[in-house]
Amino acid sequence: MKNTQLLFGIAFVAMGFTSCKDEKAAQAEKTIDTYVVYVDSIKNVTADNVKANWNAIEDKYKAKAEKAEMALADIKENAKDQEKIEASKAKYEAFKAEMELLNAPNQKQKLANALFGDGKITNNDMSFVWVNTKNILGVYQQFVDTVEKNKDSYSREDWDEIKIMYEALDSRKNTVEKEGLTASDNKKIAKLKLKFAPMFTLNRMGAKSEETAEAKK
Repeated sequence: MKNTQLLFGIAFVAMGFTSCKDEKAAQAEKTIDTYVVYVDSIKNVTADNVKANWNAIEDKYKAKAEKAEMALADIKENAKDQEKIEASKAKYEAFKAEMELLNAPNQKQKLANALFGDGKITNNDMSFVWVNTKNILGVYQQFVDTVEKNKDSYSREDWDEIKIMYEALDSRKNTVEKEGLTASDNKKIAKLKLKFAPMFTLNRMGAKSEETAEAKK
């Protein structure tokens, strides 16, 4: 009788142990599936939302990826689950590269950032509402200094974009003058404009000549 009870007890413990293992494996599968679903769900988020919330997305991805990797240890035959994780990793890295490329500033934006400061001109908005009587001289100074420093590296297309931005800034200056631009700052801006004009004309002509020569080769 005692032996029967002992065997029954051992069997009961074994069943409990197996049940515990099965539950742990099931939870591990769920963790991995949650990771896979999360990666798939990111692709449904709009590009603007991804850009605005990228740090949160990245942090959440790392946390779920780490949990998925740890969950593999709780699954005896985990080759298929390993493949699922690797496939989702590849999807995420491809998506990340795509977003980085999409959000990388184009040449026009790079020019604007260099000439006026990061984020001052975005989405082709050249109203220059942020330019006022207090900072307009500094804006012109940075613009002309930057053009002078990089004039030998600009293409003809760059010069055309620079002209568009310069004319938009000049348009804003007309408004700022009415808002109380000092005579002293106005004179200094006039000197900067006189410096820019021939620099633009000569260097744009040079860039166009170089492009024509390259095209003939």
